[in-house]
Amino acid sequence: MATGDEDAHGAEKSQKHADSVNAMQDEALVSEARHAADTEQEMTLLKSIKLYPKAIGWSVLLSSTLIMEGYDLALLGSLYASPAFNKKFGTLNEASGKWAVSAAWQSGLSNGARAGEIFGLILAGWVSDRYGYRTTTIGSLVLMIVFIFVLFFAPSIEVLVAGEVLCGIPWGAFQSVAPAYASEVAPVVLRPYLTTFINMCWVVGQFFAAAVNKGSVDRPDEWAYRIPFGVQWVWPVPILAGLLFAPESPWWHVRHGNREAARASLLRLTSRNDPAFDADETIAMIEHTNELEKQLSEGVTYRDCFRGVDLRRTEIVVGIWLVQTLCGQNLMGYFAYFLTQAGMDASNSFSLSMGQYALGMIGTAGSWFLMSRVGRRTIHFGGLCCQLLILVVVGSLSFSSSNSSVWGIGALLIVFTFVYDFTVGPVTYSLISELSSTRLKAKTIVLARAGYNASNIFVNVMTNYQLSSTAWDWGARTAYFWAGTCLLSAIWVFFRLPEPKGRTYAELDLLFEYRVPARRFAGTKIDPFTRGLGDKIGKASTGGKLE
Repeated sequence: MATGDEDAHGAEKSQKHADSVNAMQDEALVSEARHAADTEQEMTLLKSIKLYPKAIGWSVLLSSTLIMEGYDLALLGSLYASPAFNKKFGTLNEASGKWAVSAAWQSGLSNGARAGEIFGLILAGWVSDRYGYRTTTIGSLVLMIVFIFVLFFAPSIEVLVAGEVLCGIPWGAFQSVAPAYASEVAPVVLRPYLTTFINMCWVVGQFFAAAVNKGSVDRPDEWAYRIPFGVQWVWPVPILAGLLFAPESPWWHVRHGNREAARASLLRLTSRNDPAFDADETIAMIEHTNELEKQLSEGVTYRDCFRGVDLRRTEIVVGIWLVQTLCGQNLMGYFAYFLTQAGMDASNSFSLSMGQYALGMIGTAGSWFLMSRVGRRTIHFGGLCCQLLILVVVGSLSFSSSNSSVWGIGALLIVFTFVYDFTVGPVTYSLISELSSTRLKAKTIVLARAGYNASNIFVNVMTNYQLSSTAWDWGARTAYFWAGTCLLSAIWVFFRLPEPKGRTYAELDLLFEYRVPARRFAGTKIDPFTRGLGDKIGKASTGGKLE
């Protein structure tokens, strides 16, 4: 027998469903939403830049928080090649007569940051839903400024690990907030550019890590590693000052039932010089998509990510980020260390690292051109196949002990970086932002990135033991292992990754609801405005068109 509380809850849920259906059957709202969606899909890149210049600026500023994470994670891999850092935090290898941080402590440092990021991700998923992306990022930047002191003044490797854990908390928040915000403040045509800019921020951070390390690696004192840690204070202060004036995502306001605040945010994101732009129509489109998702899947909790059709979306988004860790990209972060273990001196290895990351920036910029012409699925799968080939060749070169083979390995890893940052790296951020539902976006990204960080713990442990001279000492043969995981990743992508290029969020919602196979997404036609949301969901026809 149902209790009074259960009856009240059921009545409230039924009333919300009825309100949702009534809202979606409002002909004026549907008409405005359709017109806004058609306008977005017909919008050229140049027109979108003219109409949304402020959205581009705010998104770029918020995404710049990821420069800090890219910097520090590349910094650690590079510092393992620094003599002064190894002497301060490492132990003396009696056989070689060199100081080195043991594989166990290397894993502790790398995984400490990942553990902190997982906690920060989970916390940010709740905070951003409740208080918004802007407030979450501002609070995380304040924490970042404070936690850098722990890294800078660390007297021992134990304290350094604690500092990495603490810094991981705000980094985790940045990971979840940046792609969600970028995907919500811009129209369809701009979405891939702003979300993939996040990868550019990562590469910029990695480039600066290599540059700072090259400038300080020859110092014999503590400043050889304190300067690189202290440089991290350069980023949060100006970003924090700018974000104090940033608008919140209109989608966030609509999810909280505040239409006027959503409209005000949208006007702050767009140019006032386009008389053809109708803010009310765009808000109607956002409301239509929000109500569509509420009917298809009413809940907004972590549990709802694993229910019904959202389970498939969660699996795909988590899988995409797991592929990033398993395709061999970890060797890029250990580039300088990898080369020193292969026999190259530290200064030259840092010089090649700078070239590697500079090429990575060029690759990310090139991906923007590629994504305007080729589907995300094709780019991602093609990139994995190229990386697989490179890893096999790198592993094969390890059987030669000549100096030219060492430089050949370095050159191939630079090419690997370009391929990764031209394909898999940037397109991942576009995919995870588009394939998660808007109502569950923050939580889906949190789960996916938490899975990414958890898998990175395994990846970091493996890589440290594979490369460390005090452990397995595989050297360049390590590439063979990651070629195998890259092959498995390519097989998963071929069968499970759908194509979201050019789709509105409402179209993607219905494609998933109809359970369209991944390889048929691109060719399936669907119109989310031809029926009221109270109507029964239909089935996909064999002809690839949904009625």
